[in-house]
Amino acid sequence: MDTIRILIVEDHTIVRSSLKALLSKMKYIDVVGEAEDGLEGIKKASALVPDIVLMDIRMPRMNGTDAIKKIVRQNPSINIITLTLHKDEEYVHMALSSGAMGYVLKDDPEDVLLFAIKCVNSGHFFLSPSICDCIIRGYLARPEKSESVTLLEELTERERQIIKLIAEGYKNREIADYLSVSNKTVEKHRANLMRKLDVHSASQITAFAIAHGIAGDANNTNGHSLIN
Repeated sequence: MDTIRILIVEDHTIVRSSLKALLSKMKYIDVVGEAEDGLEGIKKASALVPDIVLMDIRMPRMNGTDAIKKIVRQNPSINIITLTLHKDEEYVHMALSSGAMGYVLKDDPEDVLLFAIKCVNSGHFFLSPSICDCIIRGYLARPEKSESVTLLEELTERERQIIKLIAEGYKNREIADYLSVSNKTVEKHRANLMRKLDVHSASQITAFAIAHGIAGDANNTNGHSLIN
């Protein structure tokens, strides 16, 4: 078997180190790099061009689903496996529609992750056995898209990025500096996403972001105020 080159994108250092330790034991796997958020993951994926990226979903600055889209668009040869705690159908839908080919849970046995890596590296999709039953039942029972999925799909990639940064407590000026755009551009995007979501304050934006997996809870912010 040819060596499978892997990039790990995970914001928790202990989890990242544990994954590297596990994968490094496999003779057919070479961990070529690590990244602590989606933005760094995009840069390293472009520089290293691994065979597979293991990607967490909820991370600071840029979440996994937005990072997946950029990586797949820039490097179509890279396959992505989402590694997460979330079992909800909505998360699976977001990951796969963004371009991921695998969805593995962090509480799955180690051999599930290793099998997923082999499957995805061979060009096949892989879903954790723990969520297959839930996904199938949800698919059969759903006559149409849920309102929450529809709302998320109405947001542009930039709007999802801004709503995430707002939820993490960043002010408009900080967001503008981070994204290298003008303050007026941020204000325009902010107004558009508030209109689409029918929300009227930063606290409501934050609540929506947390409820729909765009950002973590308030305890995981960077120490910024959540109310602009």
